[in-house]
Amino acid sequence: MSALVAVGGAGVAAADPPYPTFPPDRNQLPQLPTEPQLYDLLPIPTPREDPWYNDPENLDSYQPGQIVRSREVQTRLLGIPFPVYTKQLLFRSNDVHDNPIVTATTVIVPGIPWSGSPRPVLSFQEAIDSTDSACNPSYTLQTGTMKEAALAVYWLTQGFAINVPDFDGKFNTFNTYAEGKMVLDSLRAMKNDAGLGLTDSGIALYGYSGGGSGSIRAAELRATYAPDVRILATSIGGTPGNLVGVAAYATREQPGLTGTSNFTMWLGLASLAREYPDVFRPENLLNDEGQRLLRDFQSRCYATIALSGVYRPLSDYYQPGRSLETSPEILKVLQDNSLGQHIPDTPVLWWHGMWDELIPPSVVLPTVNSYWERGADLRFYTVPVPEHITNAVTGWPPAVAWTSAVLRGLPPGPKFKADFQPLPPGFPGS
Repeated sequence: MSALVAVGGAGVAAADPPYPTFPPDRNQLPQLPTEPQLYDLLPIPTPREDPWYNDPENLDSYQPGQIVRSREVQTRLLGIPFPVYTKQLLFRSNDVHDNPIVTATTVIVPGIPWSGSPRPVLSFQEAIDSTDSACNPSYTLQTGTMKEAALAVYWLTQGFAINVPDFDGKFNTFNTYAEGKMVLDSLRAMKNDAGLGLTDSGIALYGYSGGGSGSIRAAELRATYAPDVRILATSIGGTPGNLVGVAAYATREQPGLTGTSNFTMWLGLASLAREYPDVFRPENLLNDEGQRLLRDFQSRCYATIALSGVYRPLSDYYQPGRSLETSPEILKVLQDNSLGQHIPDTPVLWWHGMWDELIPPSVVLPTVNSYWERGADLRFYTVPVPEHITNAVTGWPPAVAWTSAVLRGLPPGPKFKADFQPLPPGFPGS
């Protein structure tokens, strides 16, 4: 396997050198090993090797949220066993086309006693942002490699239970309304397991970035898809609103750290091609090198997809005369899965950074404004710090405080929209 991943138009050596080389006009990493290759070395079988994840023979006969099978597992934090009770549920849900599918959720209950009411639940949607089932939290919670696990501890220490769904499914789709269905059906499955004692629990949703996508889509779909699920509040941050805008931004050349935005469109192409194979046809859009890259991205976790995409806009790999603008069928899928198709009927706390190299404010504010104008029970504010991951950390403490208060029965507080003046036109990340 070559250590060099060529870049269209940048020029490459006639033969593979014995060491990685970098085109002079851009910073480019050599091809990296995939995370699933590393997980194969662990004693815990990956989902594709674990028959527990298999579909039942009569999947059509199951109702959304009905449990197919369950098991108790060990949760690990940074590889160290964590003293909590953990039960995993495999359940039926629906894909974006309403075909039956199965996926998993992990329910974690701390040993802290809870009395006076049903134990509240925080449904924690991790930013999975990956193309392989070994990257899903039902697996990474067992191996101790779930990247956001430490954040969930602060809800556990208050005595709340945590629900962590594989809301992109075992085939790892990305940024479609199927995410909301899977979140809601994971909560139905949790309620259906009487042994957990969470049947009548109040529920809050939390997620940042890709996790925010699953959370807010569940909030949008609750009234029509799962009115039996009682959601008290939803807190999200760094979440894409208009996917057409995100795609256009991610396919343009971006300077410096902003170049990592390219990964969102590579991830989108790799995953959406699984849900919309008749629309997302790489051979119609990408040249040979782009198709080779996309094949490589079919089985990776977020980190190496992001690093592999640094400074290489997908537009470098279009076939001559092709682009998103010449692919109306792709634009329609992106528009149909953009946020705002429905308005949440429960309180929402939403934050976003003033400068975000992955999800620029320009693709978020129109959706926020639409929510506000259409009467959403919304609290929106700006984090005045740069960079996507930094925004996650700085916006997280208010999200913990607010969701914890609502789960304890306090009111969600007044609506507000404290948005910001976008950065000057042309500023990276604007």
